[in-house]
Amino acid sequence: MWTGSSKWDKDNEPMGEINVTPLVDVMLVLLIIFMVTAPLLTQGVDVDLPDAVSPPMQQNVEPLVVSIGKKGDIHLQKSPITLEQLAPRIKAIREQKKDLPVFIRGDAKTPYEDVARVMSALSTAGIEKVGLVTEPNR
Repeated sequence: MWTGSSKWDKDNEPMGEINVTPLVDVMLVLLIIFMVTAPLLTQGVDVDLPDAVSPPMQQNVEPLVVSIGKKGDIHLQKSPITLEQLAPRIKAIREQKKDLPVFIRGDAKTPYEDVARVMSALSTAGIEKVGLVTEPNR
């Protein structure tokens, strides 16, 4: 009679569990990467937006953003621009993308006169609808 041991002992049995440690490591690295890059994705110029009660807008298209600083300095997206250059530049952009929305981000301390000048320049460029960006009430 054969009394030898079998090929599979208890100590040499194959492991039937999944090792999740490498998966957790990869997920933590991805989380850190997204946490570092997310603040860099915001665009525009830093302005202190006024508070207002309004529902958030749902959009799939990246809008044109005209920012107006405290001292009346104007930026189209991130690049500085003069009031005289604003209408032709927006008109050229809107010729390529007809339904591109335009938003104005005015600082809370921006004089209304500066906002009115920008809105007049946008009207000259043929923009009939302009959105005003605000912060939710705190």
